[in-house]
Amino acid sequence: MGSIIVAAVLGNALVIISVIRHRKLRIITNYYVVSLALADLLVALCAMTFNASVELTGGTWLFGYFMCDVWNSLDVYFSTASILHLCCISVDRYYAIVRPLEYPVTMTQRTVGLMLANVWLLPALISFTPIFLGWYTTPEHQDFRRSNPDVCIFVVNRAYAIISSSVSFWVPAVVMVTMYYRIYKEAVRQRKALSRTSSNILLNSIHAHRTSHRSRAQQQQQHLLHPSDGDVQPPSSRQSSAGSQKALAPAEINLNEALVTLGDAARNTKVSLVMRAASFQSLARSFGSRRPDSGGYTSERDCGDLQLAARPQRMRRSAN
Repeated sequence: MGSIIVAAVLGNALVIISVIRHRKLRIITNYYVVSLALADLLVALCAMTFNASVELTGGTWLFGYFMCDVWNSLDVYFSTASILHLCCISVDRYYAIVRPLEYPVTMTQRTVGLMLANVWLLPALISFTPIFLGWYTTPEHQDFRRSNPDVCIFVVNRAYAIISSSVSFWVPAVVMVTMYYRIYKEAVRQRKALSRTSSNILLNSIHAHRTSHRSRAQQQQQHLLHPSDGDVQPPSSRQSSAGSQKALAPAEINLNEALVTLGDAARNTKVSLVMRAASFQSLARSFGSRRPDSGGYTSERDCGDLQLAARPQRMRRSAN
């Protein structure tokens, strides 16, 4: 019992101190939390301590007739206040989740103050007033208490049991169950809406990707060379080789064929140029090596001397 009391006091005290010290925690919702922590703290200090003394003494009440009524009143008061705080928190969460647009207008500081005031005042009507006036129990129990002041037992009549249980348990329980059920339904609805939205976004992205891929393929096909622009493989041969190139796209097949054709043409041109250069070189050697007077052959040096000697005559002829 002592460890429970210490844990309750320290835990609720830390909640209150943390909200007071940190400004970011001073929001409207935490007003209910601080008030609830205060109610639970007072339950531990004012109600559980007397109960611990009764347990330690073996059921003997040591504080007299008047303090017995005080203990019973405090126990009912703080327990009822704690339950009503939970009810107010459920209503606050309902407006914040189910009606978020109405929440700033409805849950103002004035509204929260009125709700907390009712939470602290309403339990007094079913705790201090009926207990000190003796309305909560039967006349027989009153006589027993007067004759046995060392016994403090909380015995109630039927009317007080119905009223007290309704205010302290049944009405708050119905309100909390209703609020949290509506919150659950709203959470399920929002989850389904988010899943539908995410699936639509995924489908739209896939469709956009496919459309862009098709447009790029069409642009590549428009920029390809026509078969008449070069010695490209005829359609019949392309159709015959289509079975071995099924994995390639049409644009890639045409581009590869064009590159192969251009490579063959370049190689043929290079070979023809080399052959022509060799033929011209052989002709120059044959014509330049004959001696004009004897019909024999001379060296390339002699041919060069003859050409240098013939240049002045050609220049004089051109001048005339």
